[in-house]
Amino acid sequence: MGANVVVVIGVGGMGQAIARRQGSGNKLLLADFNEETLASVADLLRGQGHDIVTQTVDVSSRSSVAALADAAAQLGPVVQVVHTAGLSPVQAPAAAVLKVDLLGTALVLEEFGRVVAPGGAGLVISSMAGHMLPVPLSAEQEQALAHTPADDLLNLPFTDPEVAGQAAYPLAKYGNRLRVQAASASWGERGARINSISPGVIATPMGQQELDGDNGQFMRAMIAASGTGRLGTPDDIAEAAAFLLGPGATFITGNDLLVDGGVVAAIRAGRLAPVA
Repeated sequence: MGANVVVVIGVGGMGQAIARRQGSGNKLLLADFNEETLASVADLLRGQGHDIVTQTVDVSSRSSVAALADAAAQLGPVVQVVHTAGLSPVQAPAAAVLKVDLLGTALVLEEFGRVVAPGGAGLVISSMAGHMLPVPLSAEQEQALAHTPADDLLNLPFTDPEVAGQAAYPLAKYGNRLRVQAASASWGERGARINSISPGVIATPMGQQELDGDNGQFMRAMIAASGTGRLGTPDDIAEAAAFLLGPGATFITGNDLLVDGGVVAAIRAGRLAPVA
């Protein structure tokens, strides 16, 4: 077999930083929905000495995700899988957010759970929004979000875009954490681990869109009330990812790491009114 394979799905700010951090000495398979972005990031990282293969992917399509998983396995042992692809509420309506963020993550967990190498590790980039559900879910709803087969996930009554409405994004991101927890058992049967990171407000083009959007004022208030008082950087996320994917975290699986500068803690401590 050739070099070990590291798969990074979604090559925005965070995906790029993680790919650069994890790529050295490995074969990097980069995947994204946007062909232009994918090509330019691949060129950039190749220029920095990385060994890059690319493939376009639509994470909301099982056949597309399965083809990516198969391609990864053909390149060599799949030792790391990092899923960063997502849509924010500013970028897309509820239906698209649920398809990409909730269904997409479930499909990646299932399809890459088939091919990840023993000793391998996966990581899903979720969001601190998943820690801020406007209305708590019932135990039955949580069970359904965690264990419903991916193909039926969007047929649940409460994942209907009309029902979810503005809560579609936090619902999807909360669902990511539940899916990762559930998937840790099947990944564990292959000798692999899977975790998630819930970033706060990160200085990426997507983060900037959020700051410029309707909730921008509230987001600035969250940053001001947080223990660190600053925006996160893609490198902050890449450092946390390196730990969870690396040899120091071999006893950590099915877990979520909040990398939010202390925003959720500030809300829970009453330093800030929760999201309406």
